[in-house]
Amino acid sequence: MKSILLYILKILGVILGIVIIYVLLGLLIPFIPVSAKDDGQKKEIPIYIFTNGVHTDIVMPVKTDLKDWSLSIPFANTKSKRTDYNYIGIGWGDKGFYLETPTWADLKFSTAVKAAFWLSDSAMHCTYYTSMKEGEDCKMIMISRAQYESLVKYVEAKFDRDQNGNFMLIPTDAVYGDNDAFYDAKGTYSFLYTCNTWTNNALKAAGQKAALWTPSDFGIFQHYK
Repeated sequence: MKSILLYILKILGVILGIVIIYVLLGLLIPFIPVSAKDDGQKKEIPIYIFTNGVHTDIVMPVKTDLKDWSLSIPFANTKSKRTDYNYIGIGWGDKGFYLETPTWADLKFSTAVKAAFWLSDSAMHCTYYTSMKEGEDCKMIMISRAQYESLVKYVEAKFDRDQNGNFMLIPTDAVYGDNDAFYDAKGTYSFLYTCNTWTNNALKAAGQKAALWTPSDFGIFQHYK
């Protein structure tokens, strides 16, 4: 009985040690910056990084001459079906987390475990906005046309597609409002690759300031204070 108890204590000790190391790395590594890359072009396209306290999004203009997001993410897939939105926020994350955890208060232990250990599918959360307002939760960045094209390519690559090449809508009532929808995505969420890690990498793809690695929104936003 004593040996079994010692074995259990060792396992708990290892788990606790991993958690402590993860928390420390999650706090320290984000302070290592990745510098912005100036491509010498005019910075004329506004994008935003936005967080709701749980999930981060990259927010882009709905329509430019380079990309019309409403063609691949139809307004009709939102509850409002309005067509006068000017911006679209896109984020990648764990499907269960997105559909079951709009706030931290809604978090279930089973959802957290599945998300942390590569045990569930992923999704793209797409939200339309009429306007954007900068604040602690929202920062604007001006980028060039070439940088925007790189960003669009990065974002589009994460969407799963049907046999006709279309983004795959997830039929659900678990939307956050009347202006958003969910789509199937590629990849698997984990404690090493979170929704914030994806957003941070999106900034890198666009040649913008970012953290070397971050699992949290703090790790992104502290580079944009």
